[in-house]
Amino acid sequence: MPDQPIRFDLPQSAIPTHWYNVQPDLPRPLPPVLHPGTKQPVGPADLSPLFPMALIGQEVSQEQRIEIPDEVREIYKLWRPTPLLRARRLEKALDTPAKIYYKYEGVSPSGSHKLNTAAPQAYYNKAEGVQGLTTETGAGQWGTALSQACTFFGLECVVYMVKVSYQQKPYRRVMMQTFGSTVYASPSENTNAGRSILAQHPDSTGSLGIAISEAVEAAATSGGKYKYALGSVLNHVLMHQTVIGQEALQQLEMTGDYPDVVVGCVGGGSNFAGIGLTFVHEKLKKGKNVRIVAVEPAACPSLTRGRYAYDFGDTAGMAPLVKMYTLGAQFVPPPFHAGGLRYHGMASIVCELYDQGIIEAVSVPQLDTFDAALRFAKSEGIIPAPEPSHAIAQVIREALDAREKGEARTILFNLCGHGHFDMAAYEAYLGGRLENYEYPQEDIDAAMASLPIIEA
Repeated sequence: MPDQPIRFDLPQSAIPTHWYNVQPDLPRPLPPVLHPGTKQPVGPADLSPLFPMALIGQEVSQEQRIEIPDEVREIYKLWRPTPLLRARRLEKALDTPAKIYYKYEGVSPSGSHKLNTAAPQAYYNKAEGVQGLTTETGAGQWGTALSQACTFFGLECVVYMVKVSYQQKPYRRVMMQTFGSTVYASPSENTNAGRSILAQHPDSTGSLGIAISEAVEAAATSGGKYKYALGSVLNHVLMHQTVIGQEALQQLEMTGDYPDVVVGCVGGGSNFAGIGLTFVHEKLKKGKNVRIVAVEPAACPSLTRGRYAYDFGDTAGMAPLVKMYTLGAQFVPPPFHAGGLRYHGMASIVCELYDQGIIEAVSVPQLDTFDAALRFAKSEGIIPAPEPSHAIAQVIREALDAREKGEARTILFNLCGHGHFDMAAYEAYLGGRLENYEYPQEDIDAAMASLPIIEA
């Protein structure tokens, strides 16, 4: 098929000039975010110790389009627009009539989509005169992206990295340190939250919820020198990622195709939102018949097995209360290798879209994701990170279903990062040392019993 293109590129002038904000398009507004102490809706004064006012404004904005600062677009030019590719070899390997496209965010300097929001977060904090940022990271891709962004804007960066990922992915830690960041394995002895966890569970492998507690505490007790940055979950973070879907829509116009189904992996929501929210707009406002599917780990199934309720965003109960599909803030996931998806809850926007039936959600076991990753690597030549391999597994399910039904189907997914620093996971899989984890129902029931009580 030498005359059939597989890669679709946009000129640099096509980098979006605005982020897309889905909030004004939602059929019903997002539930209010509550103060962890008073249980009343939070205001700007409650959030100002952690975030600059510009980001607080974006968090609650009802403007559909928010302009991207020139300084941020200039950084975006280092890798944006990212390519859209047609997975023709995978299609052939699956013997499917489906067309498979993927948006490849692994070409960014940090190797993932996370720099799309790290750059603006660093920009707005620098503009407010902040000295540095604290954050958490799971697999390390967010920590790497924020470390780079802080370097671009002359900010210090302190990263609390989930301990199991700190151990599994040492070179992600080295990347952060190369950019000048200080990296701690979480739970650590540096914070009250970390010390409390270690006192109860000395061998704790950590979780994103615990790492968030430590990063929030470190920022809140810094006397204003540091603010906190988050790589997922929050409304402004998801909004920053919509450059992905906006570009993909332009690139699909070049192909003459339009997706029947859009797929993204989901842990906190940033990757899924990046590819999905543009098509939510297409579905809600333009009447497009498109399925939008969020794929999560079977070992951390907040959407598919959690409860839609108010819960803390972190383990120590320092972060605000958000209504979300949750497994309970005390949930500590098993040490499976998709570290970026090991979060007990989910972005409020994603939860509302799921609760309203606008998007779908499925879960995939760990072994299925690595099987899908190997099939993709052997056909497309890119070794994917474990996180987007969840999306690949669902894409393969969709393609095989199309084959079984003998129907045409166009599938789009977000390949949000490469797996070059995940070789230990691949080695374990190839050596037969990985296993599937299922979150036991009795643990879910226990976690639900400890949810905070919020008066209606």
